[in-house]
Amino acid sequence: MIVDDEPDIRELLDITLSRMGLETFTAATLGEARASVAEVQPSLCLTDMRLPDGNGISLVEYIQHDFPHIPVAMITAHGSVEAAISALKAGAFDFISKPIELDTLRKLVTSALQLEGDPSRANDAVDHDLIGSGAAIQQLRSQITKLARSQAPVHIHGESGSGKEVVARLIHNNGPRASGAFVAVNCGAIPPELMESELFGHTKGSFTGASQDKIGLFQAAAGGTLFLDEVADLPLAMQVKLLRAIQEKAIRPVGANAELATDVRLLSATHKNLANEVEAGRFRNDLFYRINVIDVYVPSLRERIEDVPELAEALLDRIARVDGNDKPKLDKSAITALCEYEFPGNVRELENMLERALALSDGSTITAGDLQFSTTAPQRSTNSRPVSRTTADESAGGPATLDGTGLPDVKSAYGDLEGYLESIEKQIISKALEETRWNRTATAKLLGISFRSLRYRLKKLGLED
Repeated sequence: MIVDDEPDIRELLDITLSRMGLETFTAATLGEARASVAEVQPSLCLTDMRLPDGNGISLVEYIQHDFPHIPVAMITAHGSVEAAISALKAGAFDFISKPIELDTLRKLVTSALQLEGDPSRANDAVDHDLIGSGAAIQQLRSQITKLARSQAPVHIHGESGSGKEVVARLIHNNGPRASGAFVAVNCGAIPPELMESELFGHTKGSFTGASQDKIGLFQAAAGGTLFLDEVADLPLAMQVKLLRAIQEKAIRPVGANAELATDVRLLSATHKNLANEVEAGRFRNDLFYRINVIDVYVPSLRERIEDVPELAEALLDRIARVDGNDKPKLDKSAITALCEYEFPGNVRELENMLERALALSDGSTITAGDLQFSTTAPQRSTNSRPVSRTTADESAGGPATLDGTGLPDVKSAYGDLEGYLESIEKQIISKALEETRWNRTATAKLLGISFRSLRYRLKKLGLED
């Protein structure tokens, strides 16, 4: 369906799409378009922003409400960023600016037609990968399924370890770009002087050490999704260049004379409050406006504590399968202890905790005593005794240093002690490996520990190789 009041534009689009083997219908007004959409129910609708009897966004909203399976692409005036963002917020699949570049149009149409008409398959996929039954996670699932059908930039925010990259991957995997690359980059991990080269690439000889051409992450993600994690850590100078790349859909490699067109969907994330970063002058308002078209909040684990038993079982199953072991049973005491814990590290902390417990437990059941909780994180309830690393050490007969209040004084000494003990453990295990000629089964027997426990310690101490 082509909706535009200019006959020349309708004819140009009709010819271009017909050459792609597509059947087209046209409308010149908002009223005609609504009637035709209801009758024809096209696979895709292309609509101009300005129509004689109304705004194209009204058509987007109408289709979103009554025919949500039909993607709508908005035709906007060149440089009309606000109009494009308004269309995307209303639910448009994507936008294209006048004068229309036919190659860009073909890519947009091809991408839109790859969408499943029935979104139920995407719903099933998201249900499988996003564990939990609580209201917060159900709402997040619904958002992901909807956003997977769009090309709008999405900003994902939430605490560290809550699963922001998981959400980004689900949006990518269940959308029309799923066959393309998903390229994730932690903006806080790249030195500022290398940032431009990493994102946009460089040409040979453009700076000292540039011995050959290198493609950047924008090019590596062509046809797919670029996920900028911890985007708030971008230096201000780089924020300007990123903004231009987003607005122009083009990048200039370091040392290059010309810009290169880009075709990526941009997703971003941070654990910081971007609005606060803008107010403090650390993040550009115009860039915030461009990447925060759609905002997705990933709840912390303590906000969906009812999901912990189901999530713990799923994580245990995944860990056991990766290790090639049978899945152990979570004892009732372990489930109770987990549900009473605050999880400052969120899902990542839960996964690490279960991996430790699975590696160190010799039986087929994980109990509360096998779990090692942070000594500084609060418990959700005072009805049961918190299980902590200090408590576990005491139960094993180890000494507990007390301060004047009778509480373990671990803050000043624990870090040094842990490092010292790890160095001794590394020496003992290395010696045992040498004696058994690196036969891990024989090493575990010599040390009097399970093979699973040995494998965990090798990984922890960096002795796997």
